[in-house]
Amino acid sequence: MLDTMLDVRALRTNGDLPMVVEPRDAGVPIEAAASALHALVDEYLPTHGGVLFRGFKVDGDAAFREFAASFGHSLLTYEFGSTPRSKVAQGVYTSTEYPPHQHIPLHNEQSYTRDWPMKIWFYSVLTAQEGGETPIADSRRIYARVPQDLRERFASKRLMYVRNFGNGFDVPWTQVFNTEDRAEVEAYCRAHRIACEWKDDGELRTRQLCQAVAQHPVTGDWVWFNQAHLFHISNLEPDVRETLLDVVGEEDLPRNVYYGDGSPIEEDALATIRHVLEAEKISFPWQNGDVLMLDNMLAAHARSPFKGPRKVVVAMAQAHGADR
Repeated sequence: MLDTMLDVRALRTNGDLPMVVEPRDAGVPIEAAASALHALVDEYLPTHGGVLFRGFKVDGDAAFREFAASFGHSLLTYEFGSTPRSKVAQGVYTSTEYPPHQHIPLHNEQSYTRDWPMKIWFYSVLTAQEGGETPIADSRRIYARVPQDLRERFASKRLMYVRNFGNGFDVPWTQVFNTEDRAEVEAYCRAHRIACEWKDDGELRTRQLCQAVAQHPVTGDWVWFNQAHLFHISNLEPDVRETLLDVVGEEDLPRNVYYGDGSPIEEDALATIRHVLEAEKISFPWQNGDVLMLDNMLAAHARSPFKGPRKVVVAMAQAHGADR
């Protein structure tokens, strides 16, 4: 049987995230091993949060898409996204298209909303000449490590994310909502409990009240689950921050976040959270053909700066939401 031809181990000697699954004979097509890999995912993903498939043959984006879809959930479109991506195939997207020199901090995909994917896959098509890792971290450990008073404050107050689309500063609303029809945008916002308004210049502003922590629907674990440290203006470089405030003012910043009651989040609180995230970060070099599968609630992910060409594509599935 194929499962007897697979090796399973922890990637690191001092931790169990991610678990690594490798074929004993190199070059086994990943789709041929899918049924055995499903069983291993059922066993390891809820406890470890992430599984790295290494050494399998992945014959391009189509094979990756087929593998991700084989877990039984339709692949999701990237709706209400916060970063620029390009569609590679149905349900498959490029990783965030930020300049190579920029670092993307740890986060759980779409934790700035009330709806998010439970599963996310990354496929390393081409590794960078230098850097370009996708660091990960255990969201349960982050939750436990955030000081209790800060964790309770965030949990009780919740978070309000404010976004101003377009104007050359952020992703245009037509791309974020995959439509040029204002009525479709308004309908989406009503369905997802997002307050929206059209500004005098024709651009869109949204506000949404969201969770800061969440309980996993299957394991029952509590996890740190928000993007306050990413959306807050303190995440910007000081010169960029000053320029934006001079040009558009706080109300029209491309993105910002407040406590749920609209009061400002203390910058020292966000500094503490960033310190925790950095302390929990797990980084490892990609190999061409690697596929990393994460439980999006149990594990956060990031991106390191890189040099040279790099291609990592992403798929997401199994929609879940705070109101479901």
